Amino acid sequence: MFKKQNSKRGLAKRNLTVIGWLMAMCFVASSARAELLIRITEGANSAIPVAVVPFAESGAMPAGDKVSSIVQADLTMSGEFKPLDPSKMLSLPSERSEVYFRDWRMLGQRYVLVGQLTSNSGRVEARYELFDVNREQRILGETAAAPAGNVRSLAHHISDRVYEAITGEPGAFSTKLAYVTLTGSGKNSVYRLHISDIDGQRSKVRLESGEPILSPAWSPDGKKLAYVSFETGKPVIYIHELATGKRTKAADFPGLNSAPAWSPDGKSLLMTLSKDGNAEVYEKNLASGKITKLTNHWAIDTEAAWDHAGKGVFFTSDRSGGPQIYYMERPGAEARRITFGSRYNARARPDSKGEYVYYVHQRERSFHIARRNLKTDEEFIVTRTGTDESPSVSPNGRMLIYATEQGGKGVLTVVSADGGAAYSLPASEGEVREPAWGPITR
Repeated sequence: MFKKQNSKRGLAKRNLTVIGWLMAMCFVASSARAELLIRITEGANSAIPVAVVPFAESGAMPAGDKVSSIVQADLTMSGEFKPLDPSKMLSLPSERSEVYFRDWRMLGQRYVLVGQLTSNSGRVEARYELFDVNREQRILGETAAAPAGNVRSLAHHISDRVYEAITGEPGAFSTKLAYVTLTGSGKNSVYRLHISDIDGQRSKVRLESGEPILSPAWSPDGKKLAYVSFETGKPVIYIHELATGKRTKAADFPGLNSAPAWSPDGKSLLMTLSKDGNAEVYEKNLASGKITKLTNHWAIDTEAAWDHAGKGVFFTSDRSGGPQIYYMERPGAEARRITFGSRYNARARPDSKGEYVYYVHQRERSFHIARRNLKTDEEFIVTRTGTDESPSVSPNGRMLIYATEQGGKGVLTVVSADGGAAYSLPASEGEVREPAWGPITR
C-alpha cells in the first residue's frame, strides 16, 4: 500500500497516501476477454521423475482433456516432479500385473502411476495405483468418481493424492484462485473478479464493475471472498457469498476501507481504516460487528495478516521512514520490526506452518518477492522478475503466486517456495492482477 519508485507502469505514480495508492491501481488493457493461459517458464533441477501412464478407458468418455494429461500437467506445475513424455514409455500398463519395474528403472523413473477409467450413467470412475519403482511397491491405490462433466475435478483430486503420497504434504491442485482482470481503458474500463482452477481453467466471473476491484481474500472454508470495490465511488470492503452471490458491506466508513484479511477461524476480518483520521489496522468481529483498533501510530499501518496460529499479526508500516514489515505477538502488543536491509518491504503473507513470511522486497530498482525464515531471520529472494507484487501462498506452503509484468502486460506467476520452478498465467488478452490462493477444503 506504499509507493514504489521506478516501476515501468502506471503503478509508479503512487503517492505515499494509502488512498492515492489505491486510486493508482489502474492497469491498461484493450480487450473484453481475459482467460488465463499457462506457460511453464522454468523447471527445477531436483524434480522427481514420475511416469503418468495414459489411463485405460471403458465406455464413452466426455470430450476434452484426458484425466492423465491433467494429472501430468498438475505435477509439472508444482515444480517438484518431472513427468515422462508418454511417447517415451516402453509400455502402457493400466494395472499392477502389467507393470514391469525393470523397464521403468531403465527409463530413470522413480514412480509410476497407472489407472483405468470407466464411464457409466453420466459418471466417470477412476481406479488408480501409484508404485515406487525402486522398491517395487504400491504406495497408493484408490477409486474415485465424478460426474462426466466434472472430470477436471476428478483429475485434480488424483493429483492431490499422488502429491501427498510422495511428499507427505497435502496437494493443492483442487484449490481455487481469485484474481482481477481489467479490459478497456478510461471510461470504458471493465474490472472483473474471477475464480478459476489453479491452472487458470474453468474461470468464472463473480463481479463486474467499471470501478477498481482490489485485494480479494478467501475465507478459510472457501465459501466467501472479501474484497475492496470502488463501485460506489469510494473504497468499500464487501463480503461475497460465492454460492448465492449475496454481498454485504463489511466496512463503509468515511475515508479508507481496505486490505481485508480473514482470521484462521473465519470469525473476524483484519482491515485498514482511516475513519479516525489516520490509516490504522482494525479487527472486525463478524458476528457482533464490533471493531477493535489494533495499531495506534502516526504512521501508515496497513496490509495486515494473521500468523499461522491466528495469534499474532504482521503488517506494513512506514513508522521507520519507509515501508517495512512489523509483527505484533498479540493484538495491541508492541510491534516489532522484522525486515531490514532494504528501504521497501511490504505486504507480508505468512505460510500455513509458521516457518516463513513472504513479502514484496525492493532491491536496487527492482521489486521481488522475498521470503524470511521466522526462526533464523534469513532472507531469501524467491522471484527473478523485477516488477513483482501481491504475493499469495498456497495452502500447503509449497508454492507462491504473485503478480508481475511480461512484455509490458500484467500476468500472474506461480513459483515453488524455493524459487526453483515457475509457470506463468497471462491473460489471453488484457491484464491480470491481485491474485489470492484459496484454501484446501476437502
